[in-house]
Amino acid sequence: MRKNETQISTIIGMNAECGGDFKAEGTIRIDGTVNGNVTVTDTVIVGASGCINGDINAKKVIIGGEVYGNLNVPEKVELTSTARVIGDITTNGLVIDEQAIFQGRCDMNQDASKRPKPNRREMKEMQKEAKAAVSDALQGMETTSSDNSAQI
Repeated sequence: MRKNETQISTIIGMNAECGGDFKAEGTIRIDGTVNGNVTVTDTVIVGASGCINGDINAKKVIIGGEVYGNLNVPEKVELTSTARVIGDITTNGLVIDEQAIFQGRCDMNQDASKRPKPNRREMKEMQKEAKAAVSDALQGMETTSSDNSAQI
């Protein structure tokens, strides 16, 4: 097994339903439904058909399905384009793909004192990148709205 590969130790299949809290060691994948809180020592992967009606406590989370509950994830939360999360997220890292749905609050202040502060040059570079991203997004919206006007 390569260093970046994740070994899944538990799978909840597409047609499976778990009633009550669920705890496991290692990495799990959920393609079915869990009606309860999920606590895992490593990573939770929620497939596109997966649904969790409860809170998630894990090191990392990758969501492609639905979660109706709060996420307490110290390392990283990733919401893919098919994700739907209704709840609050507490994490150090967050990636939200386009088309993902997230309704809630996000707290990314965990261990903020341990993170190195960016220097002035890095801050200016990040500001340039953010301005370029916003500009690109606005241009894309103008193009899309003019295309839609032509179709009406």
